[in-house]
Amino acid sequence: MDERAAEQVFATNDPAEARSLLTSVYVPHELRSRDGLPLNFKIRYLESSRLTLGHVRYGADSEVLVPPMEHCYHLNVTLAGRTMASQGGNSVSTAPGGTAVMFGPERPRAVRWSPDAVQYAVKIPRASLEGQLAALLGRPVDRPLRFALDVDLAGPHGQSLLAAIGHLRTELSRTGGLTESPLVRAQLESYVLSQLLFVVPSDHHDLLREVGQRVGRRHIRVALDYIDEHLAEPLAGPDIAKAASVSVRALQAGFQDDVGMSPMAYVRSRRLDRVHEELLADADGALINEVAARWGFFHFGRFAEQYRMRFGVLPSMTAREGRTRRSR
Repeated sequence: MDERAAEQVFATNDPAEARSLLTSVYVPHELRSRDGLPLNFKIRYLESSRLTLGHVRYGADSEVLVPPMEHCYHLNVTLAGRTMASQGGNSVSTAPGGTAVMFGPERPRAVRWSPDAVQYAVKIPRASLEGQLAALLGRPVDRPLRFALDVDLAGPHGQSLLAAIGHLRTELSRTGGLTESPLVRAQLESYVLSQLLFVVPSDHHDLLREVGQRVGRRHIRVALDYIDEHLAEPLAGPDIAKAASVSVRALQAGFQDDVGMSPMAYVRSRRLDRVHEELLADADGALINEVAARWGFFHFGRFAEQYRMRFGVLPSMTAREGRTRRSR
């Protein structure tokens, strides 16, 4: 699969067609009309390397019955209308800005949609979410996570999760968006998965709260070396923490103590160094924005300001200095 596939759009009034399409995108299921009226079904969805993000409506009083998913988790965020979701003997009513639902992989589930209901439907493979948790904890995860069914979106943490999902969807679907860079896409996906793990109550919440311990300088040295060796590749906090054999929070605390900045701020600083070196040395006269993009900087105005803060001059002045040096 292309790691950045274009957004797919599908609409139908036929329940069989809707069920077939959703089965191919998500999981096998049964779709029932509760009032016998035709559907006004529409889905817009994107498949990235670590999750599937859909924007779904049925346009009728409908019920979806899903057997155990086994290999993935599923998050439903209601954007309009209402739904009633149940799994494992628990039931939750959802509405915009109030409560979302998080389904685990081991039990069947059911969701009833009001005719005006619209949702984000996020499928997350177990490998993606459990791998993210392992990186945050700095230890393997050897069993499925058990989440609470209901997710509070009314508070600031829930709003942050909703904003993260919306931002990822916007960038995945936008031609020329940030996610055309593997570096940025990996960071945005990791951010959404980490937000989910910290926001949705689970049997690993206590462990996540305990991972703020300080780390030794040896771990920080390993992390610094790993960053410098992988600057041209997608890098996110969990990747660095895994390489250093520590949790993400411990890594962040250690970087603040020993380096004076966060791990990702250090990554950005080192990439700015590489841009600076290329602008001084590039004999081919590459455009500044091409050099910046090669190192993961796609908002040129923001990049130029970050560059000025780092080196005291704009990138154009460094490029001019490089040309002057080479002409001597």
